[in-house]
Amino acid sequence: MYIPSAHSKISVIILLIIAVGLFLWVHNSRVWVKEKYYEEKLQAAELTKMATDAIREYRIKQGYTFDELNDPNKSGLIGEKYSLITTDRGDLTAKLTTLNPNISAIIVDFFQKAKLKKGDVIAVNVTGSMPALNIAVLSAAKVLGLDVVLISSVGASMFGATDPYFTWLDMETLLNEKNIFSYKSVAASIGGGRDLGRGLSKAGRDLIVEAVDRNNVELIQEKSIEKNIERKMEIFENTYNGDIALYVNIGGGLSSLGDAVNGRLLPPGLHKRVLTRNIPKKGTMFLFAEKGVPVIHLLDVRALAEEYNLPISPVPLPEPGTGAMFLEERYNLTVTAIALAILVILIMIVIFFDRRQQQFKEENAK
Repeated sequence: MYIPSAHSKISVIILLIIAVGLFLWVHNSRVWVKEKYYEEKLQAAELTKMATDAIREYRIKQGYTFDELNDPNKSGLIGEKYSLITTDRGDLTAKLTTLNPNISAIIVDFFQKAKLKKGDVIAVNVTGSMPALNIAVLSAAKVLGLDVVLISSVGASMFGATDPYFTWLDMETLLNEKNIFSYKSVAASIGGGRDLGRGLSKAGRDLIVEAVDRNNVELIQEKSIEKNIERKMEIFENTYNGDIALYVNIGGGLSSLGDAVNGRLLPPGLHKRVLTRNIPKKGTMFLFAEKGVPVIHLLDVRALAEEYNLPISPVPLPEPGTGAMFLEERYNLTVTAIALAILVILIMIVIFFDRRQQQFKEENAK
């Protein structure tokens, strides 16, 4: 058995110093590598910023007064807590997190993992609760050349698009007029309780109907949520001959989920298969899942941001192209291989000469 001699201690110390030096060389040689679909992700983030900037500028021209405490980035996409069209409680932190334009890079990633190609048709169900996230999804769809069948529910939870005179549908119209998007809702419901505005005042429901009318969108207002769901499925399936490659749900719209609890049963993100056996009341998302259509569920924004290392309610907003979705820090493999080779060679040299020294001593002892 080989045991290093006392005379090799100096060599070992020198070897240790060299090893530390090589480690520092490798550590400091780390490089930033572009993630997959970098260009598409960057384009989507830039388009998202362009769209949200257009809304901000429009609000400024309107003479809108920003609530700098609740909307510190002055986005114009964070509405009042209470209004006549506020349908439900809302998480301000989540709403502020959706303002990051780089969230659209996550959507691009989902679309690519779903193997969508240019010209594919996706069904998208949105609410007025997270207009910035709606914009991020539409931006990703435009960059990848997807066709969109878009249906909205106009009501919004707290801090969403709660201005009855500048609803999500009005934002859509503005972005179409600015030639930023060509996507527009083909139909819209009131939203809120039973997707029929239950819990809103009559004045609030009337304001939503007025918003639907002024934006020239078909109003879905059947006698029950089940009938609303049926009508939305008809529209989704009859547009583009029902050739839907993917379904996207944004927010907690009951016609999409079927029941509020269903939204918490499914984690945020892409689901190529969804078990629907134990879902008693199925909205359009689960009905599409039953047909084998992949779905993207976007409701728990905090969980989504944490999973993809996006900042929570950032101030100021990050610039497009920043974050882990775009660049990954990796070790330089060439430098690492060279350092490893040097270290192995030096260790072998030390062992070789130490053995020779021991053999020499043993021979002289004889």
